[in-house]
Amino acid sequence: MKHRIVVLGAGYAGAHAAGRLARRLHPADTEITVVNAEPHFVQRVRLHQLATGQHVAGRPLREVFAGTGVTLRQARVVAVDAENGTVTCEDGLHLEFDTLVYALGSTAATEGHHIAGVEGALKVRDRLGELTGGATVLVVGGGLTGIEAVTEIAESRPDLDVRIAVRGDFGDWLSDRARTHLHRVAARLGITVHEHTDGSRLAADLTVWATGFQAHPIAAASGVTVTDGRIVVDETMRSVSHPHVYAVGDAGFAAGPGDRPLRMACATGGPMAWQAADAIAARLTGGTVPENTIRYFAQCVSLGRRDGIIQFVTADDRATPKAIIGRPAARLKEIVCAGAAWNIAHPTLLLPTRRRRLAPATATVTGQHSRA
Repeated sequence: MKHRIVVLGAGYAGAHAAGRLARRLHPADTEITVVNAEPHFVQRVRLHQLATGQHVAGRPLREVFAGTGVTLRQARVVAVDAENGTVTCEDGLHLEFDTLVYALGSTAATEGHHIAGVEGALKVRDRLGELTGGATVLVVGGGLTGIEAVTEIAESRPDLDVRIAVRGDFGDWLSDRARTHLHRVAARLGITVHEHTDGSRLAADLTVWATGFQAHPIAAASGVTVTDGRIVVDETMRSVSHPHVYAVGDAGFAAGPGDRPLRMACATGGPMAWQAADAIAARLTGGTVPENTIRYFAQCVSLGRRDGIIQFVTADDRATPKAIIGRPAARLKEIVCAGAAWNIAHPTLLLPTRRRRLAPATATVTGQHSRA
């Protein structure tokens, strides 16, 4: 009986995990199934572009996984039973697993207009299309998502009164060089910045919420140990309570350098997926589990299509004095985004390795939660 690996979600983390597992494990004794609600890979890092009416190319997941041996099932997950190794979807699909990679990501932490997913970005796009010149758009939240959203809207719709509301100082986590540039760009684009807005009341014709993300509630109901709805994992992205469950991307709560939790981000999802896939493959084939080397190098921020910031950071994600700004930063950010999409679209071209067979001890317990 083949060892059944189910990957829930095919965003940056889930797609990377599935592709890497397909490169590491032999299809003769493993089967990999990916479950995703959407038929296309969603470039989440470009949703602020989609929200302003720009074309964002989608990649059919069936093309992504064609020839890899990975089975794609388009379905929306509604429940996971970690103890009994089952996944239930709203269309009645029922899957059993020996190893689960949970990568269902996150959604907006606040109701209302947001750009946390395709549906939300399209609603913002439609609402922006209804607004006439002089209408007020307010983006709430001064993190990376809020900054990219407000600058994209201001650049694409200079006829609107675009504002941003932040809890503290605008860009207060950036270096002096980067923060000065951010304020300069906001002024150039005509963005009104409201700082220290806790408890403030601001009127707008459209309010876009960018105050953070939250994990889907499925994990908390699955029986695994969670914190803030995210599955608590060890350094190999393995659940601390259910060793046959791994969590990657926004769905996983993992400690990074300095024991600081890894943040929800594309920059985190990929490395978490690589670590999980390599650990699973090593445990199943009797290999050596690789050491965790996840760390941060930079935060890439687009400020519209022609400007940006590359803020260099320490391993634990704290800003250093060094930053690239302006058009060179915009070009670098575009290279990073395009490269991430290319990696997803070509899951078997990178780091080719010999597909290994399961270790005898693992194969004998497959179908009974082999605790990979």
